[in-house]
Amino acid sequence: MTATHPEGLGVPPGEGAPGLPGGGFGAVGAGGTGRTAAGRTGKPTLAVVGATGAVGAVMLELLSRAADIWGEIRLVASARSAGRKLTVRGEEVEVVALSEEAFEGVAVAMFDVPDEVAAQWAPIAAAKGAVVVDNSGAFRMDPDVPLVVPEVNAHAARLRPRGIIANPNCTTLSMIVAVGALHAEFGLSGLVVSSYQAVSGAGKDGVDTLRAQLAAVTGPGAATAGTQPGDVRRAVGDALGPFPAPVALNVVPWVGSLQEGGWSSEELKVRNESRKILGLPDLPVTATCVRVPVITTHSLSVHARFENEVTVERAHEILANAPGVVLCDSPEQGEFPTPADAVGTDPAWVGRVRRSLDDPKALDFFVCGDNQRKGAALNAAQIAEVVAAEMTTP
Repeated sequence: MTATHPEGLGVPPGEGAPGLPGGGFGAVGAGGTGRTAAGRTGKPTLAVVGATGAVGAVMLELLSRAADIWGEIRLVASARSAGRKLTVRGEEVEVVALSEEAFEGVAVAMFDVPDEVAAQWAPIAAAKGAVVVDNSGAFRMDPDVPLVVPEVNAHAARLRPRGIIANPNCTTLSMIVAVGALHAEFGLSGLVVSSYQAVSGAGKDGVDTLRAQLAAVTGPGAATAGTQPGDVRRAVGDALGPFPAPVALNVVPWVGSLQEGGWSSEELKVRNESRKILGLPDLPVTATCVRVPVITTHSLSVHARFENEVTVERAHEILANAPGVVLCDSPEQGEFPTPADAVGTDPAWVGRVRRSLDDPKALDFFVCGDNQRKGAALNAAQIAEVVAAEMTTP
């Protein structure tokens, strides 16, 4: 087994971004004029909008162990959270209310808020001079907003006409670093993906619902739940939460909202975002998204077809050396990724790498990624680091 653990959050110092030797990102458009807002230390000021949420908590933990590249870190949330104190970099910082004034002097603003809040406030932050890194779905498919995964397309962050950079959906992020590394070598020509998504993707309500359902199906009178038709539904009752069917002792082949042709919004996100990130607008992508009884960490089964013939040995070499990927692939030793092992870690874990039995140009593999870390907070922090490096380059 080969394992590669990425160090820190961003592109290693001196290595630049993929495809951009020496780093040195230029600034283009609103929020990218080369102007740097700086705190007392002379380093850029960072605002974390939505700091009191679940992903915000992960973000503060990541920022506390990252390289010391920020001056002030300003914590912003709704008015009802203003005045709370949260710890970041070992210091207590008071949360301020979301307002235009909250973005005064801010160089980079990371948003982790609902779509409608981001749609309203991200342009305001950009107009105040901040580069916005948005984790919502409000701007992902906007042609004037780059959709960035630093290990795959960091160069895209340079061109941001609206002063906004979008963070992809957590499902796409769980697989795209591994897929992008293989694409760079073999030339991707098609994807067939099945996701196995954790309930935390539906927020706190999703987690609370699963825990309540687990108690219901394991409590007195429900010890045999899962052995007869309808017994899980009877044990769970109306406690479905954000899910259309019981998720405890079950899998639910539906994530998102209904779209044309019977597809779900989550499945279309995987298709559209993969195309945009990889720069392959006509890439054939089929996704089936499934909710599973896991708290945190999404998993995906990926069938990837390439333009060139592939080998497992070369795929192993690529994945073992790809930034942000851990290769864990020794089935004979019982070693392969599972959500229980990947949760709380930063990289995408990849295993079960096989060449298709019927197609020498296709690989099948399994990947796990913590949907609150690389799937949300970590990727946003990496994008912010890319922007900060651009601002501080002489």
